[in-house]
Amino acid sequence: MTTSTEAAAPLVAVVGATGTGKSALALDIAERLAARGRASEIINADAMQLYRGMDIGTAKLAASERRGVPHHLLDVLDVTEEASVARYQPEARGVIEQVRSRGAVPIVVGGSGLYVSAVIFDFRFPGTDAALRAHLEADLAEQGPGMLHRRLRELDANAADRIGPHNGRRLVRALEVIEITGEPHAASLPDEPVPWLPMLGVGLTTPRERLVERLDARVRDMWRDGMLREVQELVPAGIERGVTASRAIGYAQALAQLRGEASEAEAITETQALTRRYARRQVSWFKRYPGFAWFDSDASDAASQRTVESIVEV
Repeated sequence: MTTSTEAAAPLVAVVGATGTGKSALALDIAERLAARGRASEIINADAMQLYRGMDIGTAKLAASERRGVPHHLLDVLDVTEEASVARYQPEARGVIEQVRSRGAVPIVVGGSGLYVSAVIFDFRFPGTDAALRAHLEADLAEQGPGMLHRRLRELDANAADRIGPHNGRRLVRALEVIEITGEPHAASLPDEPVPWLPMLGVGLTTPRERLVERLDARVRDMWRDGMLREVQELVPAGIERGVTASRAIGYAQALAQLRGEASEAEAITETQALTRRYARRQVSWFKRYPGFAWFDSDASDAASQRTVESIVEV
């Protein structure tokens, strides 16, 4: 039987840019809680870590590296499936409710800003219209993403800037939402987000120069550790047909290398540039989160200690 304090365990969110050490911090928090007699479980909020077989390029912890802490929502999609935050939200929240029902502390960890926001904040998604979606997807196939981007800019310039001119899938969804709701596309963090559950938020940050060095080295290590082999093994599984998986940073570049469209040096350089750009977007996104305690990534021990103390006080 769980105590009332255990049943009221807050949701813990660990966020930050890629390469800042979120997974290690979450495990440190879990171990400190265990030392105090509190169980915890980790819920993945990294969209690309949902995919089976996409391990090296997503820095996914192997089972042997998880320190015995239960992990959820890793390896739940085939590479041919399309990752969707609207699908992820109810699945993640269902897991969180199960974890809390066991009296354990749920720790949400990830760098996919929209996925994290969809879980920890009161965040609702408009529905879909199959006929409208099919029409927009036909326009995408016939006219290309540039035309859809120009159309979106006329309706919602902020959404057009945020999505960019190349992501056809997101452009289609934005135009669909605008058509259904008659309002600007709302796939961003609300101005005043309201927590879904009582929550403790922890963010990791790293000075830009240090983070750039770390990210560039990480990409080189990915290729050294077998990134090309991993992607080659995913080709028979259908990664080239995967709308989401085939465009993931690192995987798209490795596929180009396998097809002879890029050298290894070019694939690595492009992946490094895209990773740095993605990290900048993550920093901008997460900095808007109200009430989060931010720590330098080298001070993760202090972050875990403070988080555990806050949980115990709840």
